[in-house]
Amino acid sequence: MAIPLTTSRLLLRPIEAADVPAVSRLWTDPEVRRYLGGPVAEAEVRVRERGCVAAPGAFSVVRSADAVVVGMVAVAPDAWEGRAEVSYQLLPEHGGRGYAREAVAAVVEWARTEVASAAVGLVAVTQEANRPSRRLLEAVGATLAERFVKWGEPQLLYVFGPGRPPAAR
Repeated sequence: MAIPLTTSRLLLRPIEAADVPAVSRLWTDPEVRRYLGGPVAEAEVRVRERGCVAAPGAFSVVRSADAVVVGMVAVAPDAWEGRAEVSYQLLPEHGGRGYAREAVAAVVEWARTEVASAAVGLVAVTQEANRPSRRLLEAVGATLAERFVKWGEPQLLYVFGPGRPPAAR
Protein backbone atom coordinates (compact mmCIF):
# COMPACT_ATOMS: atom_id res chain seq x y z
CA MET A 1 0.00 0.00 0.00
CA ALA A 2 1.52 3.30 -1.06
CA ILE A 3 1.55 6.55 0.88
CA PRO A 4 -0.73 8.44 0.99
CA LEU A 5 -3.22 5.86 2.20
CA THR A 6 -6.88 6.15 1.27
CA THR A 7 -10.09 4.66 2.60
CA SER A 8 -13.63 5.22 1.47
CA ARG A 9 -13.88 8.44 3.53
CA LEU A 10 -10.34 9.37 4.53
CA LEU A 11 -6.94 10.38 3.24
CA LEU A 12 -4.00 9.49 5.46
CA ARG A 13 -0.91 11.41 4.44
CA PRO A 14 2.28 12.71 6.00
CA ILE A 15 1.69 15.68 8.27
CA GLU A 16 1.93 18.99 6.41
CA ALA A 17 2.69 22.45 7.78
CA ALA A 18 -0.98 23.44 7.43
CA ASP A 19 -1.92 20.50 9.71
CA VAL A 20 0.21 21.66 12.66
CA PRO A 21 -2.58 23.61 14.43
CA ALA A 22 -4.87 20.55 14.42
CA VAL A 23 -2.05 18.22 15.46
CA SER A 24 -1.02 20.62 18.25
CA ARG A 25 -4.58 20.60 19.48
CA LEU A 26 -4.39 16.82 19.75
CA TRP A 27 -1.44 17.25 22.13
CA THR A 28 -3.13 19.90 24.27
CA ASP A 29 -6.81 18.95 24.38
CA PRO A 30 -7.70 17.54 27.84
CA GLU A 31 -10.32 15.17 26.39
CA VAL A 32 -7.93 13.76 23.78
CA ARG A 33 -5.16 13.44 26.38
CA ARG A 34 -7.37 11.96 29.12
CA TYR A 35 -5.69 8.54 28.94
CA LEU A 36 -2.34 9.83 27.69
CA GLY A 37 -1.01 11.59 30.77
CA GLY A 38 -2.85 14.87 30.26
CA PRO A 39 -2.11 17.82 27.97
CA VAL A 40 1.47 18.19 26.80
CA ALA A 41 3.35 21.19 28.20
CA GLU A 42 3.63 24.17 25.87
CA ALA A 43 7.41 23.95 25.57
CA GLU A 44 7.16 20.29 24.52
CA VAL A 45 4.38 21.12 22.05
CA ARG A 46 6.70 23.64 20.35
CA VAL A 47 9.41 20.96 20.04
CA ARG A 48 6.90 18.47 18.63
CA GLU A 49 5.56 21.05 16.16
CA ARG A 50 9.04 21.54 14.72
CA GLY A 51 9.50 17.80 14.22
CA CYS A 52 6.10 16.56 13.11
CA VAL A 53 5.92 17.82 9.53
CA ALA A 54 6.71 14.90 7.20
CA ALA A 55 7.87 12.77 10.14
CA PRO A 56 8.23 9.14 9.00
CA GLY A 57 5.28 7.00 10.06
CA ALA A 58 3.10 9.94 11.18
CA PHE A 59 -0.14 10.45 9.28
CA SER A 60 -2.67 13.26 9.34
CA VAL A 61 -6.15 11.78 9.13
CA VAL A 62 -8.00 13.97 6.65
CA ARG A 63 -11.66 13.71 5.76
CA SER A 64 -11.81 13.28 1.98
CA ALA A 65 -15.08 15.16 1.53
CA ASP A 66 -13.80 18.51 2.82
CA ALA A 67 -10.05 18.13 3.58
CA VAL A 68 -10.56 18.70 7.33
CA VAL A 69 -7.90 17.15 9.58
CA VAL A 70 -9.75 14.99 12.10
CA GLY A 71 -6.83 13.27 13.81
CA MET A 72 -3.47 11.58 13.59
CA VAL A 73 -2.15 8.02 13.45
CA ALA A 74 1.51 7.15 13.92
CA VAL A 75 3.66 4.05 13.74
CA ALA A 76 6.92 4.07 15.66
CA PRO A 77 9.27 1.26 14.61
CA ASP A 78 11.11 -0.50 17.42
CA ALA A 79 9.08 1.42 20.03
CA TRP A 80 7.94 -1.42 22.23
CA GLU A 81 10.54 -4.06 23.07
CA GLY A 82 11.66 -4.26 19.45
CA ARG A 83 8.16 -4.14 18.02
CA ALA A 84 6.51 -1.36 16.08
CA GLU A 85 3.75 0.51 17.94
CA VAL A 86 0.69 2.11 16.39
CA SER A 87 -0.87 5.07 18.19
CA TYR A 88 -3.79 7.31 17.32
CA GLN A 89 -5.65 10.40 18.41
CA LEU A 90 -8.87 11.94 17.12
CA LEU A 91 -10.23 15.42 17.75
CA PRO A 92 -13.30 15.12 20.01
CA GLU A 93 -15.74 16.78 17.63
CA HIS A 94 -15.04 14.06 15.04
CA GLY A 95 -15.58 11.10 17.37
CA GLY A 96 -18.30 8.50 17.06
CA ARG A 97 -18.25 8.34 13.27
CA GLY A 98 -15.81 5.45 12.81
CA TYR A 99 -12.98 7.65 11.50
CA ALA A 100 -10.45 6.38 14.04
CA ARG A 101 -11.27 2.75 13.32
CA GLU A 102 -11.06 3.34 9.56
CA ALA A 103 -7.75 5.19 9.86
CA VAL A 104 -6.13 2.73 12.26
CA ALA A 105 -7.16 -0.23 10.08
CA ALA A 106 -5.54 1.37 7.02
CA VAL A 107 -2.34 2.23 8.87
CA VAL A 108 -2.11 -1.25 10.43
CA GLU A 109 -2.39 -2.81 6.97
CA TRP A 110 0.35 -0.48 5.70
CA ALA A 111 2.57 -1.07 8.74
CA ARG A 112 2.40 -4.85 8.43
CA THR A 113 4.20 -4.71 5.09
CA GLU A 114 6.24 -1.53 5.40
CA VAL A 115 7.33 -1.41 9.05
CA ALA A 116 6.69 -4.50 11.13
CA SER A 117 8.00 -7.80 9.83
CA ALA A 118 6.21 -10.93 11.02
CA ALA A 119 9.18 -11.69 13.30
CA VAL A 120 9.11 -8.26 14.94
CA GLY A 121 5.40 -7.54 15.12
CA LEU A 122 3.04 -4.66 15.59
CA VAL A 123 1.46 -3.63 18.90
CA ALA A 124 -0.69 -0.94 20.49
CA VAL A 125 -0.86 0.08 24.16
CA THR A 126 -3.81 1.69 25.89
CA GLN A 127 -4.95 2.30 29.42
CA GLU A 128 -7.27 -0.36 30.76
CA ALA A 129 -9.76 2.42 31.59
CA ASN A 130 -9.90 3.57 27.95
CA ARG A 131 -12.82 1.44 26.79
CA PRO A 132 -13.31 3.20 23.42
CA SER A 133 -9.68 2.54 22.51
CA ARG A 134 -9.96 -1.08 23.60
CA ARG A 135 -13.07 -1.55 21.43
CA LEU A 136 -11.31 0.08 18.47
CA LEU A 137 -8.24 -2.16 18.77
CA GLU A 138 -10.35 -5.29 19.05
CA ALA A 139 -12.48 -4.19 16.09
CA VAL A 140 -9.41 -3.87 13.86
CA GLY A 141 -8.13 -7.32 14.77
CA ALA A 142 -5.79 -6.74 17.70
CA THR A 143 -5.65 -9.28 20.51
CA LEU A 144 -5.06 -8.51 24.17
CA ALA A 145 -1.65 -9.98 25.02
CA GLU A 146 -0.51 -8.45 28.30
CA ARG A 147 -1.65 -6.44 31.31
CA PHE A 148 0.78 -4.30 33.29
CA VAL A 149 1.07 -1.08 35.27
CA LYS A 150 3.07 1.79 33.81
CA TRP A 151 2.84 5.55 34.20
CA GLY A 152 0.88 4.85 37.39
CA GLU A 153 -2.08 3.27 35.57
CA PRO A 154 -3.13 -0.23 34.47
CA GLN A 155 -2.19 -0.68 30.80
CA LEU A 156 -3.04 -3.22 28.12
CA LEU A 157 -0.76 -4.39 25.33
CA TYR A 158 -2.54 -5.47 22.16
CA VAL A 159 -0.85 -7.45 19.39
CA PHE A 160 -1.81 -7.43 15.73
CA GLY A 161 -1.59 -11.00 14.49
CA PRO A 162 -0.10 -11.86 11.10
CA GLY A 163 -2.22 -12.64 8.11
CA ARG A 164 -5.56 -11.38 9.43
CA PRO A 165 -6.46 -8.13 7.68
CA PRO A 166 -7.84 -5.41 9.93
CA ALA A 167 -11.52 -4.60 9.67
CA ALA A 168 -12.19 -1.01 8.66
CA ARG A 169 -15.78 -0.99 9.94
